[in-house]
Amino acid sequence: MPNNRAAETRAAHKVTLIGMLVNALNALAKILVGVWANSSALIADAIHSFSDLLSDALVLVATHFGRQKPDEDHPYGHDRYETLATLLLGTILIAVAGALVWDSLRRLLQPGELIIPGTLALVVAAASVLSKEWIYRYTLKIAKKINSKLLEANAWHHRTDALSSIVVFIALLGSLFGFSWLDQLAAVIVGIMVAKMGAELIWESLKELVDTALPAEETDRIYSAARSIPGVRDVHHLRTRTMGSRTLLDIHLQVAPYLSVSEGHEIGVWVARKLRDDFEHISDVTFHIDPEDDEETDNPDPANMLPLRPNIMAQLHSCWQGDEDYERPHHTTLHYLDLSIDVDLFYPADQIETSQISDFETRLKTKAEHLPWLRDVKVWVGYITPRETAKKQKIYCVKEI
Repeated sequence: MPNNRAAETRAAHKVTLIGMLVNALNALAKILVGVWANSSALIADAIHSFSDLLSDALVLVATHFGRQKPDEDHPYGHDRYETLATLLLGTILIAVAGALVWDSLRRLLQPGELIIPGTLALVVAAASVLSKEWIYRYTLKIAKKINSKLLEANAWHHRTDALSSIVVFIALLGSLFGFSWLDQLAAVIVGIMVAKMGAELIWESLKELVDTALPAEETDRIYSAARSIPGVRDVHHLRTRTMGSRTLLDIHLQVAPYLSVSEGHEIGVWVARKLRDDFEHISDVTFHIDPEDDEETDNPDPANMLPLRPNIMAQLHSCWQGDEDYERPHHTTLHYLDLSIDVDLFYPADQIETSQISDFETRLKTKAEHLPWLRDVKVWVGYITPRETAKKQKIYCVKEI
């Protein structure tokens, strides 16, 4: 994983540096020719290219810090550096767009200031369209490969520059045929396009910062993938959120109520592996194993909460002490189900006769029937191999309270 992230960072830096070079050359050519050719649209497009240059710098910084490994202060990683950079980029774009639209409208409403641009402006606009379309496709390809929303946003920023250059090209061509107002109108259109992209970047970043869930279609696929693992009876309480290019999720898995803790955990491990394999963007899975559907009782009233083992064992021992069979060496297992508790007592075969089990269970239930949380009592008798005896010797003891 660390090696992959390092390779992804290098790929992001490479394509961003190439984009910076393209943007720098475009911006310089547009500003020089725009001033020389008296084209407000080309100057506006040059400012757009300079904003691309700034966004490239933000991408470099964000990918450097955002793709670093988790540390003690950032246990979930640094991916939201990219989110913050995207938010800042969107804000800058809207500010730039506002200035462009204001200045262009002012000039458009004052016909005396309109000047027909020179022919060289057409050449620069055409070169910008071709170069920006190429860097857009290249950047988008790398963004998809490393699953970087920030890099993808920067790619679309390149595309808006290409589209704005097309608008400028058409406006400049029209200006040469006497429609000089087209130059100013094109600058307004470019400004609106830039503002729209900035608003979209801000919206996507804000959704991530407030932990917006994945789309419903994708969460449905996650539900299906989790349910496909043998042993999973149902899935509920699925919560998802994104951090940069990664998705983090919490999931509750319902399994058979009497499974061992270790088996339930292993089922959860398989679900986590399945989700990471099927969804490349999922990097962190926190699963909770439930013996029943606790969706309605996940945050119970404190007054209805069941006692924990030390309290339960003390109450049971108080009810059953003095019973000769109960006080034989045994192990007690508790099952918390349906807001009540089932008690299983395990005895070695040499301690309890199987013919006595039914009477023994009835006797224990009768003595403890006043306990409000007790639902059922079961007695189990079996043989223990020598190897198991060595491991379990200490747990077959009535003094486990």
